[in-house]
Amino acid sequence: MSLGSALAVEHLTKSFGGLTAVSGVDLAIEPGERRALIGPNGAGKTTLFNLISGTLPPSSGRLILFGEDVTALAPHARAARGLARTFQITTLFKNLTVLDNVLLAVQALDPVKRVFYRRRVAYARLLDRARLLLEEWRLAAQAGVPVRELSYGEQRQLEIIMAVAGQPRLLLLDEPTAGLSPAETTAVAGIIKTLPRSLAMLVIEHDMDVAFELADRITVLYQGRVLTEGDGAAIRQNPQVNEIYLGSAAAR
Repeated sequence: MSLGSALAVEHLTKSFGGLTAVSGVDLAIEPGERRALIGPNGAGKTTLFNLISGTLPPSSGRLILFGEDVTALAPHARAARGLARTFQITTLFKNLTVLDNVLLAVQALDPVKRVFYRRRVAYARLLDRARLLLEEWRLAAQAGVPVRELSYGEQRQLEIIMAVAGQPRLLLLDEPTAGLSPAETTAVAGIIKTLPRSLAMLVIEHDMDVAFELADRITVLYQGRVLTEGDGAAIRQNPQVNEIYLGSAAAR
């Protein structure tokens, strides 16, 4: 593993009773790298994300985040060190407005979050940051709209905005285009591509066209283990990958 890695996963294993969902995974993500994680259903992709983010404790192995061993740290402590993630199913506050959702995300890692007796208008700096994010991501017109009234694609877009609101250094995206129409997929993929290169990303993506478009390198997970990794061309031409996941058409 590179000493300068944004993330180093070392021999990571997670067992649930007699089922081993992740088995001895090694993975290194460099600063600014875009990495896609692909594999068939049940390969262990989301379990691996849960281990990296701290939602699940590993059975064995280590997680190194920006040079620090975070294996025993809770999710909020990992977030404070620069890790953010989205989920396969959106986790927004659907009865709150778009602006209030972003404001909560902006406030989450700010010292002002510990003060609960001040009115929202007192947080001018945080409000300005939230409004600027909505303008940058072209959702300013929906700032006062309850999230439940957004399209599913707009909710996915909002979730990414909230994930980057705290200015993380490593972003985990879990199926960002799942359930989207072709037009929405194009829009969300475009948003992801515009994220700054100072931000490293690990993306679980079921849409192979999107995965190959977004990623510098691709890691293939199969039955809880890393089968192979490489750039898009190498993955497309790998016969094992074609056999278990992509199908022969992917190599054409």
